[in-house]
Amino acid sequence: MATTQGPIVPRRRIADTLRSLRDESGRTLEEVAEALLISTSKLSRLENAQGSPQARDVRDLIRFYGIENTQLAEQLMRWVKASGRQGWWTDYSQTTATPGLDAHLAYESEATVARIYTIPLLPVLLQTPDYARAQYSTHEPWWSAEEVDRLVDLREHRKHVLAEREDMEPLRLVAVTHESALRQFVGSREIMHAQLDHLVERSTAPNIELRVFPFAHPPLFSMSCMYAYFEFENELDRDIVHIETHAGFRHIETAKTVEYYRGYHDALVAASLEPDQSRALIREIQAAQFG
Repeated sequence: MATTQGPIVPRRRIADTLRSLRDESGRTLEEVAEALLISTSKLSRLENAQGSPQARDVRDLIRFYGIENTQLAEQLMRWVKASGRQGWWTDYSQTTATPGLDAHLAYESEATVARIYTIPLLPVLLQTPDYARAQYSTHEPWWSAEEVDRLVDLREHRKHVLAEREDMEPLRLVAVTHESALRQFVGSREIMHAQLDHLVERSTAPNIELRVFPFAHPPLFSMSCMYAYFEFENELDRDIVHIETHAGFRHIETAKTVEYYRGYHDALVAASLEPDQSRALIREIQAAQFG
């Protein structure tokens, strides 16, 4: 599987635009590739946002479709330049070996809103370093101590999106976590007590909404697995869903299925406790189990 080393959104914009231009021209993938003396696989990768688009190839396509000196041509070249930037996560290339994690980090870095659901662990962006370290040490014991340090450092870096981003507002996080995640013992009583303190404090930030799905509510369809719904403000960009499994991340891009998942998450939010009620339950569990 190809790794994601830089921003995905510009590549998706290039892919959608090139595919639309070809459709409008009435030509097949093979016809365009033959005319430009490139392989159909290379053109297919460009139209499916796979790999890093090269300026020369995009310029050739601009000329081929007759859109030189237009605003669209200028946009395409700006997107090519933006897509060539290296993502911060490439510094953790050995740490991001989990299939799909690099793409997940790219979308997380570029999305306007992340609507997430977690069970039986707490949201990664709201975890303390001690909680994360204890989770890796017991839940994924094959990591060495050095690797765990790198994994925890990676998680700490991910939190930057909630505070500041270049040319973007901080990520808005709408998180629903199952009540079992609050009660799940990770590390020690001290670690859990501090972690629940952190949840309460961070959940009051203006761009963070944390809700608890309580045991008292009947089960809903999408509550059995962890997933993230990444939402983008620009109308050019399509929302995407990442489902997290032991084998890595599964990406869902089909428009109708993505729409379903937005409804699933809205249902989870509606069934969950209000933010203030969620914080009250967190304090109650903290005092009863980890006081």
